[in-house]
Amino acid sequence: MELGNFSVSLTVKDLAASRSFYEKLGFEVFGGDQGQGWLIMKSPSCVIGLFQGMFEKNTLTFNPGWDANGQRLEAFTDVREIQRRLKAEGITPVSEADEATTGPASCIVIDPDGNPILIDQHV
Repeated sequence: MELGNFSVSLTVKDLAASRSFYEKLGFEVFGGDQGQGWLIMKSPSCVIGLFQGMFEKNTLTFNPGWDANGQRLEAFTDVREIQRRLKAEGITPVSEADEATTGPASCIVIDPDGNPILIDQHV
């Protein structure tokens, strides 16, 4: 199953302080809106999201339809198909994509240790 581009979405207390810290580790702002409380940062081999006041826990994030630069892929597995496959494997989403729709949607599953996994399709 192809889940799409991977990143870690970090819950942060102070977005500016976290931005400064990760810049010192070699990350650069790639997208987001600091005024809305979120930034996407990228190093040559990693993508992280910094989210202030948006998530309760750090979250593993997959983006079907995107490459590592946030560019649309021509072919990808739609989030609704991923969701159907997960359900068929006995994994129940805690938040579901509406299977009657197309385009952007997301679902969330929780791993056995309580870690949220967000499958967030933007295309």
